[in-house]
Amino acid sequence: MLVKDLADKLDLKLISGEKGLKNNVEGAYCCDLLSWVMSHGSKNDAWITVQVHPNIVAVASLLEMSCIIIPESIEVEPVTIDKSNQESIPILQSKDNAYLICSKLSSLI
Repeated sequence: MLVKDLADKLDLKLISGEKGLKNNVEGAYCCDLLSWVMSHGSKNDAWITVQVHPNIVAVASLLEMSCIIIPESIEVEPVTIDKSNQESIPILQSKDNAYLICSKLSSLI
């Protein structure tokens, strides 16, 4: 599934990284500890996190993750948005909490 399709199906708001909307999503990972994500996340994962600082884009880029999903309409820092656009890693925002996002993702991926 493409990030664009995932965003449509989950009613996610695109915050940044529009050039990555055609990235392929093959799995999902939910975690807020960056070092843990670096050692357990996978290529083409949609990553759900409450973190909003620019290091999330660096981790997602390093692991070649497909996108980052921010729950509960948490506001993303402007520097993170800029980094996301540079790296073409979409940052999507949801009104739902992380549990609901994961629950919905499990039926799609």
